[in-house]
Amino acid sequence: MSITHQIGLGSGAALRCGVPGDSLGSLIETFAGHDADDLVAQVVAAAATVCSTGYAGLVEVDPVEESAVPVHVHAPPGDPLRVRRWLRDGTVLKTLATRCRPVLLPRDSALGHPGFLAVPVPLATIGQAYLWVAGRLFDHRDEDLLVRFATAAGRALEAARGFEAATRILRSIHAFNAPRPGP
Repeated sequence: MSITHQIGLGSGAALRCGVPGDSLGSLIETFAGHDADDLVAQVVAAAATVCSTGYAGLVEVDPVEESAVPVHVHAPPGDPLRVRRWLRDGTVLKTLATRCRPVLLPRDSALGHPGFLAVPVPLATIGQAYLWVAGRLFDHRDEDLLVRFATAAGRALEAARGFEAATRILRSIHAFNAPRPGP
């Protein structure tokens, strides 16, 4: 199947700009409807739901620099387990930066460890990332669910970034494809 059939264009169809039924403008609007930042927040909240906990997050990792930076954190109001502080003050981010496999840390309330599970998010177009959940004792079933979820999330995040890139390109095409005055 040709690309024109996949996006719904018949043979000989033209992408008209600036006129009623502007198909290029319509395509831009469709592609622009996918915001990667909004998707990150939704993915993180869904990870908490999938693993039945109130805490989840996405961390961007730079293994060369051995650093990790939280991209988004989902926590209950007031952060009763102080997970944000634990992430900031502990060694867990450094651990994520030096690993390439799931990290499972047991819950130990006496030491202030909330229980933590992080899995790599498979990404092809940007750096490395981990999706994590915290707040209870996790097991291998949770790890399996989160690995599968992270795989789906990675594909969705890359698709959203692809739509953003396509939108930028189409906007430039649209700008240079304005209707031309007649002869």
